[in-house]
Amino acid sequence: MIPDLLWAFLVGGLLCAVGQVLIDYTKLTPARILTAYVVAGVFLSAVGVYPLLVDLAGGGASVPLTGFGNLLAEGVRESVQEKGFLGIFLGGLTASSGGITAAMVFGLICAAVFRPKQK
Repeated sequence: MIPDLLWAFLVGGLLCAVGQVLIDYTKLTPARILTAYVVAGVFLSAVGVYPLLVDLAGGGASVPLTGFGNLLAEGVRESVQEKGFLGIFLGGLTASSGGITAAMVFGLICAAVFRPKQK
């Protein structure tokens, strides 16, 4: 149990540390860094590396944005095998629909409960 938690902490922490270094030492905007993380997850999934990382680190690899890219790529891969060309358009959204819906619902709840302060 402890080695699994340690790997999750190390891999998740490394992904976050790389993002922080990019924010601190480059002129990349946060939006570009977030997009790069998703694209990196898709690329690493396409070459077969990211699923191995998820097996090693579990939530440390599947929770960050690179994990979202991996989820999109895996969803497209499975959907293309089942539905053919149409799976390119349906797979990513089908695989990630639960996470997207949860983000929208919690965002709506937070917007309804909390009011922004004027500066």
